[in-house]
Formats: sequence, C-alpha cells, structure tokens
Amino acid sequence: MNGQTRSNIEPGITVLIVLKQDQRTGKLTKGIVKDILTKSPNHPHGIKVRLVDGQVGRVKEIVISKE
Repeated sequence: MNGQTRSNIEPGITVLIVLKQDQRTGKLTKGIVKDILTKSPNHPHGIKVRLVDGQVGRVKEIVISKE
C-alpha cells in the first residue's frame, strides 16, 4: 500500500518514510507511526508522520507484516 491516503495510516503500524534530508536520494527509513501530522485525507507526496523515535517524514510505503 502506498502512503498517500490518510485512512490507510494509523498509529502503531510499520511504515517506510523518506526524511526531509533524504528527499533528493529517496533513502527510506523504517519505523512505527506515533502521530499523523497531515490533516488532509490525501497528499501526493505521502502523508507526513512522526515515528516513535521522533523522526518526521512522508510515508512512501506501508509495511504489511506476514504473521
């Protein structure tokens, strides 16, 4: 799933985000969502979130756990 739709994202899920300083390279950072910062239902560059470790970035991919 992509991270452009706010309804797909909720606190506690694992996501891949791109940090502000990594936007040029596209380097992804994996983490668990703490807060959803984007208020609109959709965003073309990804919904902005804060991870539990405090990093902020835009969701590029939602990690589906295989349990």
